[in-house]
Parts: sequence; C-alpha cells; structure tokens
Amino acid sequence: MTGAEAAGGERAGWSEDPATARAVLDARGTVTRWSEGARRLLGYPAAEVVGRPAARLLAEEPPAERLRSLRALPMWHGTVPLRHRDGRRVAVDLLAHHREPDRVGGPDGGWFLVSPLARSRPPVQEDALLRWAFDQSRSTMALYDTDLRLLRANADAERVLGLPEAAIRGLRVPEFVDEPQSIRIEEGMRRALQTGEPQQTRAVLHLAGHERDSIWTLSLVPLRDEGGTVRGVLVSGHDMTEEQLARERLALLNEASSRVGSSLDIARTAQELADVAIPRLADFATVDLLPTIEGGEDPRVGPPSSPVMLRRLACQSVLEGCPEAVIEHGTVANYPDGSPAAECLATGRPLIREVTTAGLAAWERQAPERAERVRRFGFHSVLAVPMHARGITLGVATFSRHRSPEPFEQDDLLLGEEITARAAVSIDNARRYARERYTSLTLQSSLLPQRLTGQAAIEIASRYLPASTRAGVGGDWFDVIPLSGSRVGLVVGDVVGHGIQASAAMGRLRTAVRTLADVDLPPDELLTHLDDLVIHLSTAADDANGAEGPSGDFGATCLYAVYDPVSRRCAMARAGHPVPALVTPDHVVKFLDVPGGPPLGLGGLPFEVTELELPEGSVLALYTDGLVEARGRDIDEGLDRLRQALGRPASSLEDACDAVLRELLPDVPADDVALLMARTRALDTAHVATWDVPREAAAVAETRRNALRQLADWGLDELAIVTELVVSELVTNAIRHGAAPIQLRLIRNRSLICEVSDASSTAPHLRRARTSDEGGRGLLLVAQLTQGWGTRQTYAGKTIWAEQSLPTR
Repeated sequence: MTGAEAAGGERAGWSEDPATARAVLDARGTVTRWSEGARRLLGYPAAEVVGRPAARLLAEEPPAERLRSLRALPMWHGTVPLRHRDGRRVAVDLLAHHREPDRVGGPDGGWFLVSPLARSRPPVQEDALLRWAFDQSRSTMALYDTDLRLLRANADAERVLGLPEAAIRGLRVPEFVDEPQSIRIEEGMRRALQTGEPQQTRAVLHLAGHERDSIWTLSLVPLRDEGGTVRGVLVSGHDMTEEQLARERLALLNEASSRVGSSLDIARTAQELADVAIPRLADFATVDLLPTIEGGEDPRVGPPSSPVMLRRLACQSVLEGCPEAVIEHGTVANYPDGSPAAECLATGRPLIREVTTAGLAAWERQAPERAERVRRFGFHSVLAVPMHARGITLGVATFSRHRSPEPFEQDDLLLGEEITARAAVSIDNARRYARERYTSLTLQSSLLPQRLTGQAAIEIASRYLPASTRAGVGGDWFDVIPLSGSRVGLVVGDVVGHGIQASAAMGRLRTAVRTLADVDLPPDELLTHLDDLVIHLSTAADDANGAEGPSGDFGATCLYAVYDPVSRRCAMARAGHPVPALVTPDHVVKFLDVPGGPPLGLGGLPFEVTELELPEGSVLALYTDGLVEARGRDIDEGLDRLRQALGRPASSLEDACDAVLRELLPDVPADDVALLMARTRALDTAHVATWDVPREAAAVAETRRNALRQLADWGLDELAIVTELVVSELVTNAIRHGAAPIQLRLIRNRSLICEVSDASSTAPHLRRARTSDEGGRGLLLVAQLTQGWGTRQTYAGKTIWAEQSLPTR
C-alpha cells in the first residue's frame, strides 16, 4: 500500500466498522485496501484480494460503454452483481467515489468503494426520531392539514408566536396572526396544495410581543403520502430581520463610500454626509464644524473650550425645506454644555440621548427656540458623533429621529460613527488641500509601498505616520525586497529634513536600494554604494547653488537586513540609524548590537555587518528616530518605552504595531515615523533538500537522480524535465569552471528554486554560441526555461540560482 493510499483511507475515515464494507482501488483497478466489512460481505480475507484485480470479484462482465462512462464521473451508485467466495452470486448496493489524482498524491486517480451491511442491533425507531427532530428543530416550523388548519407547531414556532401549540391548534394563519400579510401567506399555502409544488414567500409581520416589525422568508412545502396525494403543508420560516438590517446598514456604508467625499470642497462634503443619512439612519441630520477649520488651521489638541462655538455647514430632513432647522447655513452658534453636540465634543466619543421631559426643560432655559422645534416635531432620540481625523477634532454630526418610532441603538451608533469618520477624513483632506497640494503631488512619485510581502520568509506589518506640522512630510521610508533563495531584504531609512526635497530624495534612495538589492549585494556593500549616491546628491545640490535639490549638508540614515529562512540567519548593517529591536518567541526584547556606522553622505568610512541566527517566530522591529525621540523626552526613555511596548503579547503583528504607536506617540507626532515589524519563519527539511557534489564529471548523473527523486517526493513531477536540465547545466559548470566544495540545494517555497554553490568567485554569463560551437548554450536554455536566474556572491564563493513557478493545482 502506498503512502497516498494510506492517506486516502485516513481522509475517508477508514476504520474497521463491521457495518460497512470498504475497499480502495487504484487507477488500474487493483485492490489496495480491503476492510473487515468487505470480508463479511463477500467472504474473502484481505490477503486473497489486496494486490489483485477487482474485476475477479464481478459475477458478470459489465458493458464496455458503462466502464468508459465511469471515467468522467466523480461518483457512481447502483447495484453490482458480485461473486461470493463460496461461489454464490451477491447483489451489492455500491457507492463509488472517484478520486482525482491530486487528492491521492500521485499521477493517477482511483476509487473508494463503500456498501452498507445489515445492522447487528435494532435501530432507534424512526417515527420517534422524526417527532423529536420536528419538535426540537431550531427552525420555525408548523404543519397544516388540507383545510389549512394548524396540526402541529414546534417549540421555536411557539416562541416566535408567543402562543402554545394547544392555543392555536385547529386555527388558520389569519386567525392567530392578525396581520394583512397573513392572508398572502395562506394564499401561498393554498397554491402549494393545489399545484403540488413548493412555494416561497416573504412577509413583514408585527408579531405579538415583538417591539418592531420582523422580516420572514417562508417555505411552503406540500406533503404527499405513498400514493402521491397531498395531505398537508409544512411551513418553515427563517427570521431575516437582523440580516435585512445588516444589509441595509452595509448598503448605507457602501453608498457613503461612493457619495461622501466626491470633491475637495468642505461644504459639499458636509452636505453629502447629511444627505446620505436621510432617511435610512435619521429623520433630521446636521453637520457643524469648528470655525477655524475652513481657514485651514489646525485646531488645538483636546476638546474645544466652553462655550462651544460651531458653524452650521449642512442639514437635511425627511421634511421638505428642513423646517426643523433653527440655525442658518454658515452661521456660527453657541452650543450649551448640556447639549448632545457639546457633550460628545467634550468626551471625544459618540453618544445617544433620549429626549426627556427634564432634558427638554433645561433646553428651554438655555435655547428656547431650539426647544420649541424639538417639542413641535416630536424629537425623541438624538445621536451625536464627533468628527475626528488625523488626531484633530473638526466638528460634530448630529442625527435625530422624530418620524421613525424606534430610538437609536448601538448598531446605529456604530453606523453613524463609520459614515461620519469617512466624511471627516474627506473634510480634513479638503482642509489640507490648498496648504499641502504641492507637497502631496510631489510625494506621490515616491510614496511608500502600499503592499508588502515577505513571501514565506517573514510575516510583515508596517506603519508610516507623517508629521502633522507645517514643515511638511519628511523623508522616512521602509521597504521589503524579495531576494533569491527565498531570502528577503528589510530596509528602513530617514532622509534629513522635511518638505518636498526630502520626500523626493527619499524616493530616489528607495529606488537605489531596490536596484542594489536586486544584484544581491551584502548589507555592508549596499550601504557603501548608497553612501556614494548621497554624496553625489549633495554635490549636485551644491552645483545648483541651492536653487533646487537638497542642500550641501544633505544626509540620510539607513538600516539594511537580509534574512534567510533556510539557515534562519540574518545579516544586517546600519548607517547612523537607530538600533533594531529583536523580540524572541518568549517575548524577551533586546536591542541588537549592530555597529552604528556613519550616516550616509560622509564617505570614506566602512560599514560593518552583524550576522546572527534567529529562532523561528522572532520579531524584528525596524524604525526611524521619530518613534523614540520626542520633544521633552530623551532617546533612552523612548527606547525603554519601546522595549515595554514590544514585550507585551499581541494577537497579531498589526496589533503589535498599533500598540507600539499608542505607547510612544502623541496624537500629533512632531516628526515622521516609520515602523516595520517582521516575524521570521523557517523553511525546514520538508521544503529544502541539499546534496554535496564531488568535483568529477560522473557526479552529474547521480545529482540529477537525487533531484528527480526529491521532486517526486514533493509531488512536482511536472517540473522534472526543466529541473533536470537546470541541474545538469549548473552542476556541470561548477565542476568544469568552479572550485570545491560544490553543493546543490532545492528549495520548495512559492516557487521551486535550484541553487548550485561553489568556492569560485567567477560568475558565469550568457553568450551567443556560434553555429559550429559544441557548447555555450546551457545558460541560455536555463534563462529561457525558468522564471529567472542569477548569481550572488558569498563570503565562501558564489551561488548560481534558477527559479521555476510551481504548477497550478
């Protein structure tokens, strides 16, 4: 029995259950598994059947056409005549599952056969089971006779109706559900009786004991006896109220996403928020902003001072002309301390207030005209949501109900908070637009990556917070760069200064790092080349006499790390950048002793590499100085707070990033902050295979065989031809032109990587072979047949690699 067959048996729940006969056939029809139940059915012990054709068990030859049709079927069932060991003919009810090749782990499929045997003990009475199933079902069900009178109602139906079965037995639906739609339900039941076809209907009912209407989908199924005569109707219902409300809220959120923030105009965005809330969330909505917002200024941090002054920018109502409104558009008005708007701004949280007699009396003393409108239109519930964006308070959105009888609930608060938050971001964007337009447009060309992936090597989470000051966005940046051999490069940098030039320089440095990393430079060499680039940028700035570009003292810091998931080793170097932090799997935090090196742009000084082995599940935290340095706090205090934040367990890296920012940063950071966190993974022996290769020509054939055997173990036979050619070419080149020791390594990750390493530093290169040449075409074939190939220098020599995409399953 092969491993694939054993796995197939386990997946099928293989056991020696004597009540079921089981057998497994391979694609050639040979029996590979034979259960005790199968022995009881046909009398053959496993030793007489396993390894032999299943056709020997047939009592008669099946038609050839039927056999051909089975190949395309995923499953087959029917009666098959089989031959018992004692010679008698046995008709067997058989269920056959056709297994696809990829499900059994081999190139061919097979069949899994089952047949029930006679039970050895009497089963539970089916009538009792059916009765219990009906009574205890969590579905709402009721049974009616052909006169449409109730015969049975299960426990859930009694709960929904608020009546016991005994009180309504013998009644029709309109007689115990006093709702207009009960007539339509009964008409559907009558159609089910007349046509014999199931009916579906939807009803909105206000049932006794329920505060609001409920929405139901009803299935009306005619019940037939053995002769096909319809004897009654089974009504089963599903309460769709919550689902419908959730869909309506989701639709409102979707509408808000498309309607709110369609322009960079503050008043228009505020009106869009009020419009989208009416009538599905509220009967009356207003949007009021702090007076300083329209001037583009940043309001002071914290709640506004009392009395709260707000400018009315928008309102909307279910009534034409918004007759409920007291404050005119554009007018600045005073909101008393006890008002919902002032209270939610003071706490910074949304709130729901019911309109009470005592509250209305207080309003009459403070704002009599507003209290009169509340009384006249019957306001009974108010939802006030503060408008926050990027750590500052913009104003408040107020939603009220006077026509809709239901008060606001927690779900309404969350919905109002969500659509208000989206509008707040759009309003803040409009507020900043004129002031930061030029900076934003330039920054678009060098934005940080929106999607980061560490492949199989690491799990990534990142945050970037620009400084919320008039100095503009700075030059903090980070990146995650896939490298050959399933390795990954991590980089964090900081360009000195703020504004458009720092942002542009950041984009150039990030592009340069990606280019240098692509040629597999080690961290110290990469920083050396980056240092030369910064010096070049500074020289160019001097030549331009400061008219454009960075000044002559332009500089930057950077940290670059390369992690290898196969060896679990990480090499890193830094140029004047803050030290990285390492969180071990048991939550011990330490700052790594990586030599500082000079900042980029000084020139002439070396950078040193630190290499260490990381336990799987370790977390590297790379960051810029804005995270740990702040006005009134020295860097040692910042590092200590970072250590504490990283040491607290978090459910995910994303949560860990948020926890770090909450611990170290104020609401409005004075400097840019970049944070990159990476949790290491490891590729074990199940993903990596390595062989030492003797430096002799005869070793090539054995190396090919080793590689092909490994591909077969991994189920990658489809890649065998190309892999055999790649291994032959790279190993042959290493034997002919390289130096011992020589090693072949296969890595199965999101692709198949073939690596050949030797002690020579001479790298091969592609060349066009002439017609008369007997060789010189190997690397060209490798380049044409693989997804990519390349060379990386190591301290012990070089590694040539080629990568193939895995077949689609």
